[in-house]
Amino acid sequence: MSSESAIKVVVDGSRFGVEGSLKKFKRLCEAAGVLKEYRKRKEFKKPSVRRKEKIEAANKRKAKDKAKAKRNTKI
Repeated sequence: MSSESAIKVVVDGSRFGVEGSLKKFKRLCEAAGVLKEYRKRKEFKKPSVRRKEKIEAANKRKAKDKAKAKRNTKI
Protein backbone atom coordinates (compact mmCIF):
# COMPACT_ATOMS: atom_id res chain seq x y z
CA MET A 1 0.00 0.00 0.00
CA SER A 2 1.34 3.47 -0.85
CA SER A 3 2.02 6.16 1.72
CA GLU A 4 -0.19 8.68 -0.09
CA SER A 5 -3.21 9.99 1.75
CA ALA A 6 -6.63 8.90 0.64
CA ILE A 7 -10.08 10.37 1.11
CA LYS A 8 -12.93 8.07 1.95
CA VAL A 9 -16.34 9.48 1.08
CA VAL A 10 -19.57 7.75 1.93
CA VAL A 11 -22.51 8.99 -0.13
CA ASP A 12 -25.60 9.02 2.03
CA GLY A 13 -28.31 9.90 -0.44
CA SER A 14 -31.08 9.83 2.15
CA ARG A 15 -29.44 12.46 4.35
CA PHE A 16 -28.08 15.04 1.89
CA GLY A 17 -29.47 13.87 -1.42
CA VAL A 18 -27.31 13.25 -4.44
CA GLU A 19 -26.64 16.95 -5.11
CA GLY A 20 -25.66 17.62 -1.51
CA SER A 21 -23.37 14.61 -1.43
CA LEU A 22 -21.71 15.73 -4.67
CA LYS A 23 -21.17 19.21 -3.22
CA LYS A 24 -19.64 17.66 -0.10
CA PHE A 25 -17.34 15.51 -2.23
CA LYS A 26 -16.21 18.52 -4.28
CA ARG A 27 -15.47 20.49 -1.10
CA LEU A 28 -13.44 17.61 0.32
CA CYS A 29 -11.45 17.32 -2.92
CA GLU A 30 -10.81 21.07 -2.93
CA ALA A 31 -9.68 21.02 0.70
CA ALA A 32 -7.32 18.12 0.05
CA GLY A 33 -5.87 19.83 -3.03
CA VAL A 34 -6.70 16.99 -5.40
CA LEU A 35 -7.50 19.17 -8.43
CA LYS A 36 -4.52 21.45 -7.85
CA GLU A 37 -2.20 18.44 -7.68
CA TYR A 38 -3.81 16.94 -10.80
CA ARG A 39 -3.29 20.11 -12.81
CA LYS A 40 0.29 20.37 -11.58
CA ARG A 41 1.10 16.81 -12.66
CA LYS A 42 -0.87 16.93 -15.90
CA GLU A 43 2.16 17.99 -17.89
CA PHE A 44 5.83 18.15 -17.04
CA LYS A 45 7.43 21.57 -16.94
CA LYS A 46 11.14 22.08 -16.66
CA PRO A 47 12.23 23.80 -13.46
CA SER A 48 13.52 26.78 -15.45
CA VAL A 49 10.12 27.25 -17.10
CA ARG A 50 8.38 26.92 -13.74
CA ARG A 51 10.66 29.60 -12.23
CA LYS A 52 10.06 31.92 -15.19
CA GLU A 53 6.27 31.55 -14.85
CA LYS A 54 6.52 32.21 -11.12
CA ILE A 55 8.52 35.42 -11.69
CA GLU A 56 6.08 36.59 -14.39
CA ALA A 57 3.12 35.97 -12.07
CA ALA A 58 4.84 37.95 -9.30
CA ASN A 59 5.52 40.85 -11.68
CA LYS A 60 1.90 40.80 -12.82
CA ARG A 61 0.69 40.89 -9.19
CA LYS A 62 3.03 43.79 -8.38
CA ALA A 63 1.84 45.77 -11.41
CA LYS A 64 -1.77 45.12 -10.46
CA ASP A 65 -1.18 46.26 -6.87
CA LYS A 66 0.66 49.35 -8.10
CA ALA A 67 -2.20 50.28 -10.46
CA LYS A 68 -4.72 49.70 -7.67
CA ALA A 69 -2.74 51.90 -5.26
CA LYS A 70 -2.46 54.62 -7.94
CA ARG A 71 -6.25 54.63 -8.41
CA ASN A 72 -6.86 54.93 -4.68
CA THR A 73 -4.39 57.80 -4.15
CA LYS A 74 -6.08 61.16 -3.67
CA ILE A 75 -4.34 64.40 -4.62
